Amino acid sequence: MKITNVIPYPIWIGSRNQLLVKIETDSDVFGWGESGLSARELGVSGIIEHYKDIIVGMDPFEIGKVWQRLYRSQYFEGGRTLTAAISAIDLALYDIKGKALGVPVYELIGGKQRDIVPTFATTSAPPGQEMIDQAKKLIKSGWQAFRLSMSSDGGSGEFESIYTKSRQLQNDELIFEPRESLNKTAEWLVKARDELGSEVVLGVDLHHRFSVAEAASFCNKLPSGTLDFVEEPIRDETPSAYEALRKMTNIPFAIGEEFSSKWQFVPYIENDLTQFARVDICNVGGITESLKVAGWCESHYIDMMPHNPLGPVCTAASIHFGASIPNFAWLETRESASENAGFSNDEIIKIDHKMENAMFKVADTPGLGISVNEEILKESKFKKWDPPQLKRTDGSVTNW
Repeated sequence: MKITNVIPYPIWIGSRNQLLVKIETDSDVFGWGESGLSARELGVSGIIEHYKDIIVGMDPFEIGKVWQRLYRSQYFEGGRTLTAAISAIDLALYDIKGKALGVPVYELIGGKQRDIVPTFATTSAPPGQEMIDQAKKLIKSGWQAFRLSMSSDGGSGEFESIYTKSRQLQNDELIFEPRESLNKTAEWLVKARDELGSEVVLGVDLHHRFSVAEAASFCNKLPSGTLDFVEEPIRDETPSAYEALRKMTNIPFAIGEEFSSKWQFVPYIENDLTQFARVDICNVGGITESLKVAGWCESHYIDMMPHNPLGPVCTAASIHFGASIPNFAWLETRESASENAGFSNDEIIKIDHKMENAMFKVADTPGLGISVNEEILKESKFKKWDPPQLKRTDGSVTNW
């Protein structure tokens, strides 16, 4: 069997763009993958066009060899754009191999270690009583782990609602004031723990919007036991900054969704800086690289908590990954009682893994367990979209 074609589809699905990739072979078996570099899909699509010339003619069963060829095929190795493209190709190759052999992908990576994959959800309302009420609905629907909302600017909504609920400025610029946000968020997290009780797992995603001092101030406003994890309190480029923050709080960290290789995980695993690894299977290098990160984390007693804000292909691949490793906590999901993120469309992509009681039941469909209506993809269009650009009241730029 040989690879005959690689087709990128940067298209709008639901309420956002996604980059799907189809790999065809000379035996009529094909596979689907997905890239995770949100809002930069055209850049990744261009890389895939470069990679097409390299892998056409290669054996799709030699997944590890294809990965190495793609990663080592340029002088400037690595980087999120390259590994996002490699991720999509890697997933599609696993889909092909599973279909060709008539087995689900989890059988290719060690077999199932669990029959169901637990998930965590996220509230959508800004910090306040509505956020707590949404959390109570999540508990009734079966969720025992979820992220609560972060205030976007001290009163107008959490980070995902910032698209529509924050104070709008010209040119899609929005105000974000870290101190206002951390004060209001901390206040309502304390109230949420009091109302929701001690048994549920509570976290918050700070979306790397704070400095070390601001993040430490936030953590220190929370009584012990308020949170079970804080996600991305600061940016990841400087591991020593995380080392400093680690000394200032005892709240477990969830870090890694921005990492584009096992090498980027090095200081965070080896120095025990994170307790949950937020590996993104569509950015880090696919299933091939994710498995290496998971094994490394296992030796440091770090649980995997995959980042999954994307579409059904990413979800399906992450389910196979979660089913096949021992050190797994929860998979991020958008199928919650409190929100419909609109990242999926069953007319375009269907997933065979069904959610029951806040857990995905792992399907035994060959390959990833997804089906794609390619005719709709061919008719769909890419919509130019960028995240809102954040600034502070003094006019300075801050992180989205």
